[in-house]
Amino acid sequence: MATRGTRSEKVRRIFQQFDANSDGGLNREEMASLVVAVNPRVKFSDEQINAILDEVFRTYGDFIDGDKGLTYEGLLRTYDDGAGDVDRDFDALGLELNLEEAAAAAKGSSAAAASEASSSSIVDERMAVETQKKQRTAAWAVSPNHGIVFDDTWKIVDDLEILIKRLRTKQAKDGKLKGENFDAYSDAGWSRELGPSAEISEKRVFWEESGHDYAVFLKELGGLRGRADAARSREEAFDGHMAIGRVLYEHQLFKEALVSFKRACELQPVDVRPHFRAGNCLYVLGRYREAKEEYLLALEAAEAGGNQWAYLLPQIYVNLGIALEGEGMVLSACEYYREAAILCPTHFRALKLLGSALFGVGEYRAAVKALEEAIFMKPDYADAHCDLASALHAMNDDERAIEVFQKAIDLKPGHVDALYNLGGLYMDLGRFQRASEMYTRVLAVWPNHWRAQLNKAVSLLGAGENEEAKKSLKEALKMTNRVELHDAIAHLKQLQKKKTKSNGGSSGESTYLEVEPSKFKVIGDKTTVRQELATALQIRALQRVSRLNRCSVELLKKEMSEHDVPVSYSGSGVPEKSIRKPNLEEILHRLLNFLKPETFQGAVKAINERILSVLDESGSGRVDLGMFFAILAPICGGPPERRKRVAFDALVWRPMNEDGASVRKVDATTYIKLLRAIYVPSQGVSELMEVHGESDTSMVSFSEFLVMFDDPDWGFGIMPTLVKLEAGDRNRHGNSVCAVCRYPIIGSRFKEIKSHFSLCNQCYSQGKVPSTFKQEEYRFKEYASESEAMKDKYSGCGPRRRAKQLRIVDED
Repeated sequence: MATRGTRSEKVRRIFQQFDANSDGGLNREEMASLVVAVNPRVKFSDEQINAILDEVFRTYGDFIDGDKGLTYEGLLRTYDDGAGDVDRDFDALGLELNLEEAAAAAKGSSAAAASEASSSSIVDERMAVETQKKQRTAAWAVSPNHGIVFDDTWKIVDDLEILIKRLRTKQAKDGKLKGENFDAYSDAGWSRELGPSAEISEKRVFWEESGHDYAVFLKELGGLRGRADAARSREEAFDGHMAIGRVLYEHQLFKEALVSFKRACELQPVDVRPHFRAGNCLYVLGRYREAKEEYLLALEAAEAGGNQWAYLLPQIYVNLGIALEGEGMVLSACEYYREAAILCPTHFRALKLLGSALFGVGEYRAAVKALEEAIFMKPDYADAHCDLASALHAMNDDERAIEVFQKAIDLKPGHVDALYNLGGLYMDLGRFQRASEMYTRVLAVWPNHWRAQLNKAVSLLGAGENEEAKKSLKEALKMTNRVELHDAIAHLKQLQKKKTKSNGGSSGESTYLEVEPSKFKVIGDKTTVRQELATALQIRALQRVSRLNRCSVELLKKEMSEHDVPVSYSGSGVPEKSIRKPNLEEILHRLLNFLKPETFQGAVKAINERILSVLDESGSGRVDLGMFFAILAPICGGPPERRKRVAFDALVWRPMNEDGASVRKVDATTYIKLLRAIYVPSQGVSELMEVHGESDTSMVSFSEFLVMFDDPDWGFGIMPTLVKLEAGDRNRHGNSVCAVCRYPIIGSRFKEIKSHFSLCNQCYSQGKVPSTFKQEEYRFKEYASESEAMKDKYSGCGPRRRAKQLRIVDED
């Protein structure tokens, strides 16, 4: 990894290469030559070149020297801010580094690393490094605008470096110092500097904080902080605490660095830098909400400071977005990534993060566009290739997705995300052997990846390698004891048993027929009709992924009564309590505050894809909040009648229905149409086009609304079936397995009366029956539980048969 000395020298060589008139600045013509030269594979138009130059000369106005153009310090700043990759550009230009100068720049760090801290006296050790401090110190210390200002601060920095070196030596000898290689994972993309650093460490160091050595270190560190506090002025004290925090951060002592940055915030509350770096510490420590607050303070300070901090705004926006993603707030994060990309169009990380976030909320086309832009600027960006491939797969562009995944793996052979996702793509295509190879490569990098181990077993099963699949399943079971693994093992046993009975057929899978709906008959009014069950299962799947069934409908009512939303007017002048999607996400965060961030992100994605995409069909980014609450109410938790009441109250809450007792008939009709378009997709959104009667001013009471809602043909008559699924879809039926898929039956069991085979919810709803049972029609009875089935079995026996059974028992 390049030191600051070699990196600065590379930038200087690039600068000298294009400073054709040697006036110490790069004018527009010279900068254009640089941009074209470092991107040999890109064909820029004149408009693109001019746009890039306009942005550079505007953003880095403080580094423009009259007609001469961008100074060397300005070019260095562009690289610090992530506008390019120094090493890649240097290599692209075919330049060679002056090894003597590079060695001189790195000499201090080598000498410091070679010497051991044998003396307990800091003063003695300081003398050995005094003359080399600027070469040895990290890049930030000598960089413009945010480096060390006072000479006494240098002394504190040198003493702190010695303390840390001493601690590292002692912990390394005791074997307490641990490291973890993060090279396999996707880069989070966040900026730890005031600009993305090319020197971000790929090794995470974990210090042992409970031992005597660490306690001694903290005591001595306290002494250095005391020296900073005793400085002659507030500015010098601030300089000291910032420098202490930066050194601690560089050595990954994040908790202690946070203490220093917080102290710096107290000394200069309106300075951007301590808030930004405190946010970085909090982010690394996993305290995302607090990190977000610090970034917001940094943003407020930067915006109040005028042009002084303008070049930092993109980085603050990026890190703020990532902190929000840490909380699962991806829609909100998209807003800040967009702001960063607007302010700095060459910020490839911001574009990559925007694309990844858009993918995370299901907006695939926009995600592809942003990710392609990021790759256009940085062709070797492996993480951007990985996410682009995932978005392409989501859009069913699978062949191109495979190529892009492979490109990501070529750039970074141990890229776990790319390998794992490519395995999933191969599984979807039925290319099971290739899928198992991908999962094997994942496990080579990450041996305890239980999902990869499970998917490897499933892909081996698909490839017909049952013995290998069994081994892989057992390995997955060692890693985690999740119930789905037990079900998978039971499924495998059933397949093997079926294979044995069928005299060793080539495939362990049970063959089946798909029967048209008219041939499925039901017995009794308690047995669910097949098509109705299929629709209810889809709604139940949305409930599960969004977790809305765990959100009480009373919380919707509370949200409406406690949080006022200003009335806005659409283009047609209709008053609405409309709200932007990021603000809507905040409401969902309150409603689903029991979810972990990654689970909440999945919930928002499902809601965005299924509900918001219909409510915001025009793509304005705003949603009618009253209608949104009314749409959510039927699938939230609570008694069915209460859900209907809250849905009605949500319609009343809208500005057009302010009498509190009734709603306009046209609004109720629109609501029912939306409800069906979202939850009963077989009807399609075309029903929405049939809403007429805008001039109809008649009102609908709650009792009349219920009649419309419960209508089995034109309302939401599916609700009783949904409620039945909610109550019993976790019921297990002993050892009963589905005659088609061979999985243990969970939920309702559908028994065919004539042939006595049983189906699970899914297979029944899809019209699947075993191929060995070909009948003109099939008659099914539904059992919610095993006890219900047993009760029916014995109550159906005649008196003679029951007596015979009793005699057999007596004889035994």
